[in-house]
Amino acid sequence: MAGRFLRLFEPFTRLIPEVRPPERRVKFSEKLFWTAAVLVVFFVMGEVPLYGLARAGAQDALYYYRVIFASSRGTLMELGIGPIVTAGLILQLLSGSGFIECDFSNPDDRALFTGASKVLSIVMTGAQASAYLFGGLFGSLNAGQSVVIFIQLLSAGIVLMLMDELVQKGWGIGSGISLFIMAGVAQNIMWDCLAMVPAPGSEPPRVYGVLAALIGAVATSNSLDNIIVSPKNYPSILGLIATFGVFLFVIYAEGVRVELPLAHARYRGFRGRYPIKLLYVSNLPVIFASALFGNVFFISQLLWSNFNSSNSNVWLNLLGQFNATEGRSEPIGGLAYYMIAPRGFADVTASTEALFRSLVYACILIVFCVLFSFTWLEVGGLDPRTVAGQLVSSGMQIPGFRRSEKPIEMLLRRYIPIVTVLGGLVVGLLAAVADFMGAFGTGTGILLTVGIIYQYYQELVKERVTEMYPGFQRILGG
Repeated sequence: MAGRFLRLFEPFTRLIPEVRPPERRVKFSEKLFWTAAVLVVFFVMGEVPLYGLARAGAQDALYYYRVIFASSRGTLMELGIGPIVTAGLILQLLSGSGFIECDFSNPDDRALFTGASKVLSIVMTGAQASAYLFGGLFGSLNAGQSVVIFIQLLSAGIVLMLMDELVQKGWGIGSGISLFIMAGVAQNIMWDCLAMVPAPGSEPPRVYGVLAALIGAVATSNSLDNIIVSPKNYPSILGLIATFGVFLFVIYAEGVRVELPLAHARYRGFRGRYPIKLLYVSNLPVIFASALFGNVFFISQLLWSNFNSSNSNVWLNLLGQFNATEGRSEPIGGLAYYMIAPRGFADVTASTEALFRSLVYACILIVFCVLFSFTWLEVGGLDPRTVAGQLVSSGMQIPGFRRSEKPIEMLLRRYIPIVTVLGGLVVGLLAAVADFMGAFGTGTGILLTVGIIYQYYQELVKERVTEMYPGFQRILGG
């Protein structure tokens, strides 16, 4: 049974609107319709500006954080899926570490956990909206403007949460959160490739999208220097190559694995393999690291704007120093300064200080990816002891070893810890290098998108098979 912690959320859960699961089998075409409808609403919300707030300019210190969490500056999607993801991760970590009790095989416990996630998501939305307002991310606002903007952000967060619930409960395909991340990254890539708007301050003049700029330069016989490597971090051919390179490398890395032979203890001839992939804990470490970096930036900016606007407090300066320019604050020192990703190759090579900052950012990102890899190994039930217990309880054994947890655990310990370290190093290094090269959609965004596309491919195949052959529904667990 669920612990007391989850039951604390129960009275509030009843006040939150919910999407009921379908009472009939939803056709594949109907799932596609609802998935597309949710996607359209998401894109519309990303274009509707917050009432009472002027649309922000192009420069944004949180650009890379926004891409990962499907956020759009100055719109109803200002917070994106950040609060929902943060709330889910907090509860998953508490559950996996044993701080809260939850039996996911029990429908009542699952319902309590889902309700707690919704309540905590709304709380995180309110907390993050308040941090934005008090931290000065929207500039100087009066009390009336702040209240109106807070209500809009809170309402948008609830709508986004319900759309995610709509997709997850069987009306759509896959997960709403994954859909929003993939859509945000894809939109960013398409914009960087095809945008026809002028790139301000470019010499010679060019349009923003790299493919559109390339076609225009070739047609007019202009120089390609500011398109191959843009001096102002506009989309470039180097960034386009880096984008394709990351896509191909992640696809390759997904197939790198060690496969341990398995045999069933009772049924002779029934054999299988247990795969230990290079990306054993998937891309979760880079999500954790990105969320941590974003929260450090928020907290440091909030403290700076309220208690250290003159950068005179020695202790707060260690967390973050900022400089207010053009109605916004730019990090100029402290931990927050080194947790903002470079915006491209020109940003990395602008000066010796910029290169040092970029290298420090890369080192911090890689270290945290490795640390979070080990953390999720224990919390997510992927450690050798848990896996060995699952294999034994399911009736499987490794040929040549006794059907006991201890020898299987010892064998798994030869591979899992090493693969965990390598996987954390790979995703951290790949995300950093992609950011250095100016990859479209950011390195982290591409890492997440490749995994999501693969999951959607599996979901679509499963939906088509069960649509054509309903008898497979029981076999596939639908």
